[in-house]
Amino acid sequence: MHEGREVQNKSISLADFRELQGSTLAERLARYQAWQLSRRAAGTWMFDKTLQTAPLPVSETADGCGRQLNGPNYCSQDYLNLASHPAIKESAIAALRQLGAHSAGSPALLGNTIVSRKFERTLAEFVGYEHVLLFPTGWAAGYGVVKGLVRPNDWIVMDVLSHACLQEGAKAATENIASFTHLDNTALEKRLKRIRGNHPQAFILAMTEAVFSMDSDTPDFARFLEVCREYGAVSLVDVAHDLGCLGSTGRGQLEVQHLLGAPDLLIGSFSKTFASNGGFIATNDAGVKEYLKMYSSPQTFSNALSPIQVAVASAALDIVKSAEGLQRRNNLLSNSVYLRKKLAESGFTCLGEPTAIVPVFLGDEEPARQLWRVLSNRGVASNFVEFPGVAKNRARIRMQIQSAHSNEHADHFVREPVTAKANLSGNESSLDAAADSGGGP
Repeated sequence: MHEGREVQNKSISLADFRELQGSTLAERLARYQAWQLSRRAAGTWMFDKTLQTAPLPVSETADGCGRQLNGPNYCSQDYLNLASHPAIKESAIAALRQLGAHSAGSPALLGNTIVSRKFERTLAEFVGYEHVLLFPTGWAAGYGVVKGLVRPNDWIVMDVLSHACLQEGAKAATENIASFTHLDNTALEKRLKRIRGNHPQAFILAMTEAVFSMDSDTPDFARFLEVCREYGAVSLVDVAHDLGCLGSTGRGQLEVQHLLGAPDLLIGSFSKTFASNGGFIATNDAGVKEYLKMYSSPQTFSNALSPIQVAVASAALDIVKSAEGLQRRNNLLSNSVYLRKKLAESGFTCLGEPTAIVPVFLGDEEPARQLWRVLSNRGVASNFVEFPGVAKNRARIRMQIQSAHSNEHADHFVREPVTAKANLSGNESSLDAAADSGGGP
């Protein structure tokens, strides 16, 4: 009886299953399995979606609750719609014919190819650094750089909302981790002043992001970098969500704030704007690049990017630098501004500022889950985020915008949560009525 009540308890989240008990796999996972199955049955399991077409602005999708969706796609990270671009497809085919499908080795051994070496040089010039080192994924870049450079006696100071790859890398590297309040450079300075006062010779790595993916906001980089220099901290900025898709030349928020090349270390991902897997670190210190080749585990113990992945990212960079890339960025920003405007007019709160991410703040988890369920029942693909992805009672629907979205797509999306919200009276019958009262694209 107790377990049944626990499974039905709507306040339970993924965070409640982090700790495992029992000596067998069945004992350790039984409660979680029952809980996630109950969420699927209730239509509120937001994971395990499957694209059945390309990640286009309108896509066919199957979700983790068994629903077939055919409508606006605000889930995919193909910000400039390059995944289906003819030049991208041709670059993949050419690389396949020239170099095969697989790198067949780690970067430390024979995983590098002629296209990856060339792309490192081209990307370094684009981001304003002397050197770039490629990684198998964006996650591997974040984790591998932190774990590769930081030792147990060193210190890490990081924005409390830094990406999980940076947080996991920090925990694996040292116990000396100090978080500072989100975007609060005064709090950053207090942490650095205390650490430097107590440890005058310590190595300190200070980390933040250019665009935070759950809040769509960005730091004051001038002050962040000034504080880092004052206290002798090495600065690291993650540009996964803005490189290529923001700024007049596509160089992101650092370009917008006139600070290209200013952080000591830059890391990024190709999975948002560059139509590929993979990540990188950029540095002006050749020693950093050479050291990480041997002491960053994804460089030595994981296969390198395939020639196809590198060729795709390289072709995407060519488009980003072109007039077409500028037009796609302008379309993306216009789409973000339009969707935010329509949501605000309908009484919804959008966090942050216009980027490829539009977080629609909802608050309490349970009514937010039900609103997301109605959206899915009516064919709209969107990403629902709850604790522990965000803080308790800070649930949101995170929209990811594409340059090829239209105002009609935005109007369709906004119409659905407005209808659902009007029917959210706290009982299941009205929710089901809202979900079943027609709709779909």
